[in-house]
Amino acid sequence: MTERSQAGELSGTDRPLIRLDGVNKWFGPLHVLQDVNLSVNRGEVVVVIGPSGSGKSTLCRTINRLEPINSGTITFDGQPLPAEGRALARLRSEVGMVFQSFNLFAHKTILENVTLGPIKVRKEKPESARQRALALLDRVGIASQANKFPAQLSGGQQQRAAIARALAMQPKAMLFDEPTSALDPEMVGEVLEVMTSLAADGMTMVVVTHEMGFARHAANRVIFMADGQLVEDAPPAEFFANPRSERAKDFLSKVLTH
Repeated sequence: MTERSQAGELSGTDRPLIRLDGVNKWFGPLHVLQDVNLSVNRGEVVVVIGPSGSGKSTLCRTINRLEPINSGTITFDGQPLPAEGRALARLRSEVGMVFQSFNLFAHKTILENVTLGPIKVRKEKPESARQRALALLDRVGIASQANKFPAQLSGGQQQRAAIARALAMQPKAMLFDEPTSALDPEMVGEVLEVMTSLAADGMTMVVVTHEMGFARHAANRVIFMADGQLVEDAPPAEFFANPRSERAKDFLSKVLTH
């Protein structure tokens, strides 16, 4: 990851891939994002943690405009987020998103789920889309499930299929919104393993998760959120060993003792 980051800087692409400046978001009277400033560089893995209701998922969903913001600016690869239309569709094809629920098309096979976007949105030839989809399914460890339907797969397999589907669009960044929280405990590891290998390969990632082990081992930076604010932003070793705020200390004392 560091080599790739350094290479990026040498080639002049040292501007952040994702940048939020003074972002505010309300749901009615609830101020869920409060003057949020965040930059994510190419090849960086940023893990967002914090108590429920702190604004983590909302933050994640603003980056590809699934949630519009009330004020502030968000730029992706140097361009402001488009409000709608073709430009927004293009942005979304460059930002892969993996949700808590797998959102696979139930009536299509796993292979069809993965090839649909490249063929429809990127106008790829079906055969080349198919070949890459099979390679991605192999990469996430479910090549043997290609011709099955989502209902025939375990939750962990479905989530890995969802990751392959996002990767099939060859995104510049991947957003993960609590990707393991709907899974049975024995399936969490297989999904985190795929995410860890993506991180090691230099994919730019923003990950909202409750999995502290992943935050500790795969992140370049940990963002701690509480009450709609970014309270801490630090390398994982520093954050877990020595959180600066009382909110973070309290949060860690609860999640690390169980």
